Order: sequence, then structure tokens, then C-alpha cells
Amino acid sequence: MPRPEVLENIKDAEEEANRIIAEAEEEAEQRIAEARERADEIRETAEKEASQQADERLEKAQSDIDSEREEIIAEGRAERETLEERAQERIEDAIEQSLERFEEAVNAQTWADE
Repeated sequence: MPRPEVLENIKDAEEEANRIIAEAEEEAEQRIAEARERADEIRETAEKEASQQADERLEKAQSDIDSEREEIIAEGRAERETLEERAQERIEDAIEQSLERFEEAVNAQTWADE
């Protein structure tokens, strides 16, 4: 092969190599861009899921707190009713004792006057 043809073949080979390298670099950049886009999508999805889970946990915690509050209120009402019943019984006992003492005092006064 004559020298000009060899040089032309070398030049063609170099151009082909440069074209292959340029295509490979372009493809690599495209893949990197796609990977970044996919990573952003994954990150956004994960953030949405985490936010949703946090909201669900907060909702559950609020529900648990509301339930516990209602239980405490119900227990407090029951205890108040019990205390009111005891107080009423004590008031009745106190009135009865007061009447007995008053009667004793009246009787004692009556006996003393006789």
C-alpha cells in the first residue's frame, strides 16, 4: 500500500476513533443525566412516603391521645359520682346525728326543767 493511502487509512481510523469516543462520551453523559433524574424521582417518592408515614403516625398518636383522654374523663366522672354519693351519705348521717344531739339536748333540758 502506498504511503498516501496508509496515511489516509490512519486518518480515517483516527476520525472513526474520535467519533466513537464522542458517541461514548455523549452516551455516558446521557446515562448520567438519566440516572440523576431517576435519583431525583426516587428521592421525591421517598420524601412523599416519609411525609405520609409521619402524617399517619401523628394521626394515630392524636387518636390514641383522644382515646386516653376520654378514658381519663370517664374515670374522673365515675370517681366524682362515687365521691358525691359518699358525701350525700355523710350529709344524711351528719343531719341525723345533729337531730339526735338536738333531741338529746332538748330532752336533757326538759328533764332538767322538771
